[in-house]
Amino acid sequence: ELPGFYYDSEKNRYFRLLPGHNNYNPLTKESIQYKAMERERLRLLEEEEKQKKKTTRAGLNSSMLLQKRQLGLLSSTTYSRLVHELKVNCMRRRKIEIHSPNPLVAGTNNFKIIVADAACERIFTVNDVEYGECKYGIINLSGLGKESPTVKMYDNLYFTNRKVLQKSLFSLTHVIKLCLMGIAETPGCASLLPESLFSSTNPGDRLGMLCRFTISTGWSCAWCLNPQVDTCFSTGLTRRVLVTNVVTGHQQTFGSSSDVLAQQFATQTPMLYNGCRSGEIFSIDVRQRSRKGQSWKATRLFHDSAVTSVRLLEAEHYLMAADMAGKIKLWDLRTTKCVKQYKGHHNEYALLPLHVNEEEGLLAAVGQDCYTRIWSLQDAHLLRTIPSPHPSSKDAIPSVVFSSRLGGSRGVPGLLMAVKQDLYHFSYN
Repeated sequence: ELPGFYYDSEKNRYFRLLPGHNNYNPLTKESIQYKAMERERLRLLEEEEKQKKKTTRAGLNSSMLLQKRQLGLLSSTTYSRLVHELKVNCMRRRKIEIHSPNPLVAGTNNFKIIVADAACERIFTVNDVEYGECKYGIINLSGLGKESPTVKMYDNLYFTNRKVLQKSLFSLTHVIKLCLMGIAETPGCASLLPESLFSSTNPGDRLGMLCRFTISTGWSCAWCLNPQVDTCFSTGLTRRVLVTNVVTGHQQTFGSSSDVLAQQFATQTPMLYNGCRSGEIFSIDVRQRSRKGQSWKATRLFHDSAVTSVRLLEAEHYLMAADMAGKIKLWDLRTTKCVKQYKGHHNEYALLPLHVNEEEGLLAAVGQDCYTRIWSLQDAHLLRTIPSPHPSSKDAIPSVVFSSRLGGSRGVPGLLMAVKQDLYHFSYN
């Protein structure tokens, strides 16, 4: 790079960056980089349309996998994982038609967040509406397996003027509900919503919010699925963690030296893992009483940048964490050492989630550059990079869900991507 100049790759020469009038110059390094990124995105989209796909690994194809399986050279687990890698590489994009009981609602608002329920029969959505408000909805995925994929979207009547930052799904007395975190100016709020708010039946029969309280600026939330404390959820706030029992209303506060940006409860033990803006990851045993100081912190791990997502693997011996430097690390909680790094993720300042699918042996994440990347959990190999169907921008970062049973136990496998007002299904061939 030469100060005051930029390099034009098409003309193979340098040009001077001239100062613009009234402090405005349309030719900047950022605009040049954006045009280059847009050209690359369009090229990748064109390749996907033509299905010019290479195998993820040299010599890996379905016939060879089947032959090795029949010869007993591959275990059933390894065979299934490698088949998923092949299928992921061949996924094709299809746009989904969204139907709604209210035809004026479907497809009119930008998707902000989508999260799948445990059975993957539906997804929960947060959509932006006019005047800075958000609305919540449920999309039924039963129509994904059709020739022309369609879904049904049900909106609730509850709008909030607060920016929804994160939400968590949980089950209480066998009814699916939502734990939502919202921040606007100050203060923020935590809300607990019953599923009946999204029902298409008589609005008069709907229950109101089960729990709602004012908090300081909130960053994250998580619901506890451990049977010992399965009536609790946590909210990550500015320099503290707030654990709330929704039955008794009792609240417990744990102080922190930094803002808590990511949280997840363990299921086998009553432990809460927290990722902080300082790069620290620490765990809390929620059965103990909070006290001053940091002596109640159990496991402690450290990243070089703010932690944006934490995900425990099924056996709960390993924890996956992503940060604002674009690094994704797999930590062994027994030795507190990093054992793997997943390279290629892009992030500088956004709170971006990780999507871990151990059954399929896959890790998926959407970067700030709006590319969706999928890695092999086993060896951190980057399997596929999916460009966004829309030009990349801060308000067009896709939200994704990946599962082998979208639409229920007999559903179709693949990736769901919500970007702007559109919903796409990347289906296995």
